[in-house]
Amino acid sequence: MIEVNELRKSYGSYAAVKGVSFEVAPGEIFALLGRNGAGKTTTVEVLAGFQRPDGGTVRVAGLDPWSDRAAVRQRVGIMLQEAGFFPDLTVARTVAVWRDFTAAPRPVGEALDLAGLSDKARTRVRQLSGGEKRRLDLALALLGRPDVLFLDEPTAGMDPEARANTWEVVSALAARGTTILLTTHYLEEAQRLASSMAIMDEGEIVAAGGIAETLAGRGGRVAFRLPAGVAADDLPLPVTVEGGTAVCRAEDPDLAAQTLLTWAAGRGLRLSGLEVRAATLEDLFLDLPRSAR
Repeated sequence: MIEVNELRKSYGSYAAVKGVSFEVAPGEIFALLGRNGAGKTTTVEVLAGFQRPDGGTVRVAGLDPWSDRAAVRQRVGIMLQEAGFFPDLTVARTVAVWRDFTAAPRPVGEALDLAGLSDKARTRVRQLSGGEKRRLDLALALLGRPDVLFLDEPTAGMDPEARANTWEVVSALAARGTTILLTTHYLEEAQRLASSMAIMDEGEIVAAGGIAETLAGRGGRVAFRLPAGVAADDLPLPVTVEGGTAVCRAEDPDLAAQTLLTWAAGRGLRLSGLEVRAATLEDLFLDLPRSAR
């Protein structure tokens, strides 16, 4: 549903995107990750038809987002990091106004219900919190029943409950066949929602693949507070010590934990705060070279 092949985009002498390639299948949630300035937003803007690529090819639903903008925008929903609202309009009126520019839009009430804003229908936009404004962005992005949905930092500023509700909405949309490209700084969010990902740095992709498969090959970690009087070299497995916490990275974290606990029991020691977990996207992100974050 989304095809990007050797995409390049520059602003003057600054190369924002340098030969990026990836694909997103129909109904898939794809996470495009990276630090600020990595090139994620520029990539999304090219896919949405806001920017013309300098090189490479881009297709959304088989169409060129730049030359076929009108056709693409009938099939795409976009939630950018910032949207311009009229502050004195109510939430319901804002959605009603957007309906006039949307082909075959959802009813106002349905859009508000999807975004969890039904109870704010009569509230003026200027009275909304930052998280509520993000939910209004989401309602507008969903208004046209899009085949492809671009979500740029969709839950920034939301409280935990609103974030969890948004995750449910996004997952349900994908289950019904909507293709979703997500950018987020919340790596837990990406791991929870997406089936595949790419990490960008300085305009290039530095890691990519299916999330489950990628993480399965990275083992996991065991962390615990280093007992008093014990040095890292005393332990039976190699660890790094970060602020008094010992971290052991292992292909089989459960087996590593058993080894460490057996060693500690034989010496009458307790490994306080023991945590055993599989690898996460955060681990992958932090393990990349510093230049690739």
